Amino acid sequence: MSVITDEPAVRKGRWIEKWEPEDPGFWARTGKRTAWRNLGFSILAEHLGFNVWILMSIVVVSLGDAGFAFSVGQTFWLLILPNLIGAALRVPYTFAVPKFGGRAWTTISAGLLTIPCTMLLIAVTTEAPYWFFLLTAGAMGFGGGNFSSSMANISFFFPEGKKGLALGLNAAGGNLGVAVTQLFVPIVISLGTGIQLAYAALMWMPVILIAALCSWFFMDSLTQARPDGTSYKLAMYSKHTWIMSLLYIGTFGSFIGFSFAFPSLIKISFVEFENFVALAFLGALIGSITRPFGGWLADRIGGARITLLNFVGMAIGTVGVLVGVAQQSFALFFGSFILLFVLTGIGNGSTYRMIPMIFSANARSRASETGEDLGELMTSAKRQAAAVVGVAGAIGAFGGVLVNLVFKFSLEGESKSLTSALNAFLAFYGVCVATTWWFYLRRSFAIARVPSLAYAGV
Repeated sequence: MSVITDEPAVRKGRWIEKWEPEDPGFWARTGKRTAWRNLGFSILAEHLGFNVWILMSIVVVSLGDAGFAFSVGQTFWLLILPNLIGAALRVPYTFAVPKFGGRAWTTISAGLLTIPCTMLLIAVTTEAPYWFFLLTAGAMGFGGGNFSSSMANISFFFPEGKKGLALGLNAAGGNLGVAVTQLFVPIVISLGTGIQLAYAALMWMPVILIAALCSWFFMDSLTQARPDGTSYKLAMYSKHTWIMSLLYIGTFGSFIGFSFAFPSLIKISFVEFENFVALAFLGALIGSITRPFGGWLADRIGGARITLLNFVGMAIGTVGVLVGVAQQSFALFFGSFILLFVLTGIGNGSTYRMIPMIFSANARSRASETGEDLGELMTSAKRQAAAVVGVAGAIGAFGGVLVNLVFKFSLEGESKSLTSALNAFLAFYGVCVATTWWFYLRRSFAIARVPSLAYAGV
């Protein structure tokens, strides 16, 4: 006689066969506990990824004091390269989850972080040439890839009504790595006499080992996340994949691009306030904290509404930075940048919440129109949304590369100021406002093209 149980079926390698988070009984008895355990260790590994990914933003500020004489252009390439590599890695990292499983891939991706830390240790203790610093900066991109695989993995664990908060917490835990690095690394490298850049590498190694071990022993993989041969392909053909990627350039691209550049921008644009570089971590900290709030608001008010208002606010914040630079008002410059960080966090949460809502709404609409099985369509929608989470994360991170390239060219131009860069950002936020309204808030479009969107709170 068989015994009926709600316990997830686990096979060798800690793959869970049965996973039904939309079933209230399953969720209350076993699903919730398992999902939150995986989320906790996912946050730890992703947090360390951001710690390492952003590390060069602090190292470059202190290179001169440590005896390395690099130009402004060389310095910005050290900021651009980890962003570029991290963005590129987000696509294969996303598809590594269905291939290897969330548990195994989180372990591997965490372990890879030891490579850039080791390279940084060698670079700063052997007076390495600039090309080796470039290689080190590129290796730090391993940390940037972690985000997409972590988000894609966690998206499968939670029911639709709780994904906004779960994805927001997961992303915020990772984003906080930026603030933690920018706060603690300057303190650690100042211990003892002079600047000890080797400590910036050594401080992360034991924590990385702990995170990798915890991922292996305490996380799970879901067979539901395995590709079905069509869902991921359908996601690539969907226009929503590329629309949401554009919007994510505006939110996450701004967040990570500003995070990389903010310490250097303070030092370059306001020399007399150089000591305030130590406060640069506040931007990333506040932007990280507000990310879950953006997901929470999207759950209740609608992701598109929050996203549109958010881009309007970012345009206002950019104007504030422009005025601060023009009037050489550090208070206005710093305050406006903090506002931008707050809004990038909220926007990150709201845009990512839109993704599963859009694809689940499409599934319901198709089921009602064609009579196809809703359960199968919803399973496919989850796989499509997971793929889009990774693709949008990659393209959004490339936005961070563009942000730093725009800063570089603006500062190296004839005016040698931030004005050209800020005007470019202002124009782009205007494009994002128009795009959000056109595709997701025009009622005539929503009803005609994606009927369920008009009622799904997107």
